[in-house]
Amino acid sequence: MKRFFLTQILFLAILSSCGNDQESTPTPTSQATDISTTTTIASTTTTTTSTTTTTTSTTTTTTTLAPKPPSISDLLDAPYPLNIAHAGGDQDYPHSTMYAFQQAVIEGADILEMDVRITADGVLVVHHDETVDGNTGVSGTVSEMTVAELQLLDNAWWWSPTCWPCRDLGEGDYPLRGVRTGDTSPPDGFTSEDFRIETFFDIASAFPEMPLDIEIKDEGALASEAITALISNIEALDRHDSVIVASFSSDVIAEFKQAAGPDIATSPGTDEMVAWVLNGEPLGDHAVVQVPPFYGEVEVLVPSFFEAAKTAGVDVWVWMSDTTQENYEYYLELVSMGADGIINGRPEAMEQVSSSS
Repeated sequence: MKRFFLTQILFLAILSSCGNDQESTPTPTSQATDISTTTTIASTTTTTTSTTTTTTSTTTTTTTLAPKPPSISDLLDAPYPLNIAHAGGDQDYPHSTMYAFQQAVIEGADILEMDVRITADGVLVVHHDETVDGNTGVSGTVSEMTVAELQLLDNAWWWSPTCWPCRDLGEGDYPLRGVRTGDTSPPDGFTSEDFRIETFFDIASAFPEMPLDIEIKDEGALASEAITALISNIEALDRHDSVIVASFSSDVIAEFKQAAGPDIATSPGTDEMVAWVLNGEPLGDHAVVQVPPFYGEVEVLVPSFFEAAKTAGVDVWVWMSDTTQENYEYYLELVSMGADGIINGRPEAMEQVSSSS
């Protein structure tokens, strides 16, 4: 990890060294009172007295707290471009799986990006599409299925290292297909459960040291349910300052901000962005704008956009609008243009960019 994570590790190491168990020190155990002799003409009487001291040992127990992630404010001050792993790095690993997020952390991601949706039984899951078809190979709508039903599915069914999201390749081009169902052996150190659809709570709990970029995908009444569940999870995990929340819908972001209050960082929705960029209307209280290089045929990342972002006091995080952009050279180009963070599908390649900046 970068300097923030290293600082936490150093702090914990110091904390542990200061609280190591102390060896017990024995107290001197015995002192013999020597012979007291009384002499008379008739006889000699000898009296011996001994004193025993009890040895006491003390053990000190040190409690090590769980690592606390850098805050979003901390990351905005970083002197390097942020490595933000999109769905755990979906070009290199199966989209939104525990396996992918774990690999992204190993490869140096600063932030884990994820999409969330609400299930039929009110659980927030990490999943991009409205349906499960694109990842799992079966049909179904996330909001109409329970979390138990969703977690039976193979979330790596359609993932391929040669082309994601291609669904017309040969059987051998999907190497992790069947791991979830036990038909294929998992990679070393992982289990079949690492390839299922995960809950937001479990992902956030698994990586307590990692900041999170969370996009609410639901709209309308489902979005309201998702907002309630997300705020509840954030409060339960004490994650107020280490997450940022986004949505394409400005209405969803407005509803979230009203419900959550000002302590959780947000990014603006599309309508607010358009009003700001095209009409010069002031940007709301947001920490970051998250944009693609192109919006349809419109080039977004022009010099005037970066100037407007600087004036508004927001950082610019860029997500890829085409899989052909997912490479070291393009990430580097975006950083040279002024991007503060890259929401990428290849965290190992982006780590090379961050390390060289």
